[in-house]
Amino acid sequence: MHTTKPVAGTTGKSSSAASPAKRVTGAVWVALTIVYVVWGSTYLAIRVVVETLPPFLSAGARFVTAGLLLTALVAWRQGPAALKVTRAQLGSALLVGLLLILGGNGLVVLAETSIPSGLAALLVAAVPMWVVLLRAGGGDRPSPRTLGGVLVGLAGLAVLTSSGLSGSVALWGVGLVLAASVLWSLGSFSSGRLPMPKNPFTASAYEMIVGGVGAVAVGLLRGEQRGLDLAEVSTGSWVALGYLVVFGSLVAFTAYAWLLQSAPLSLTATYAYVNPVVAVILGALILDEALTWPIVAGGAIVVLAVGVIVSTERKG
Repeated sequence: MHTTKPVAGTTGKSSSAASPAKRVTGAVWVALTIVYVVWGSTYLAIRVVVETLPPFLSAGARFVTAGLLLTALVAWRQGPAALKVTRAQLGSALLVGLLLILGGNGLVVLAETSIPSGLAALLVAAVPMWVVLLRAGGGDRPSPRTLGGVLVGLAGLAVLTSSGLSGSVALWGVGLVLAASVLWSLGSFSSGRLPMPKNPFTASAYEMIVGGVGAVAVGLLRGEQRGLDLAEVSTGSWVALGYLVVFGSLVAFTAYAWLLQSAPLSLTATYAYVNPVVAVILGALILDEALTWPIVAGGAIVVLAVGVIVSTERKG
């Protein structure tokens, strides 16, 4: 996964509703392309990182660095006062950060040591489905069409999971990504109901820092530091890690936050089903990841289901 971002169209908030006054300008398309390509490419970058770097330590380094850079950027652009939060807001940001960064992203990074990046992205695409189910459990009543999209998406996940049951990929890796998507969904769902910092950049900075520290702690507990020789880390892994910090966690998030303010949310929300398609294409082209029938068929079903959910939610 990428950085701390809400699931557009599924958080249950009404404050971000699309405004008819928002126009689709050239700047909107530039920002949207950044979100499409960069967030779609993060799965590929993660796969390259874990070739020679340990999963949790590398994920922790990524988010602590990105969080500190974002903190400095907020203080520089908006003044130190923009970083002030109440104790309740800080506690909420820390909890959401652990769910999103440590749980959601950390498990994906670990899983990508054993499964293709494209498959991981398609499994993560189920996040809007889990959020809908969490909303239903919390008392909301999603429309029949939304629930239908969830059922179709679950069928797609079953097809994707069959690649693990058949032995073509590691089943434990598939299970980890599914668990990660549930934790990410829980974090996204909770962020709409907890007293979060009003400034989304401040909230994201705190979430990334605490999530990153948590990932480092887990990595140390797993003993990932043993035998780690930084001199043996490939140039590709270092470049990919830097790409994740700068582009995945800063540039794309900034573009996404701007889109939430400047573009119709129905258009911004399309990242949810474009990202996995980009990830699959990049994984196949650059890493020669196999496009087996469960991945192609299951992925198509999941992307279609997410498209139905997102489009229906935006009409509601």
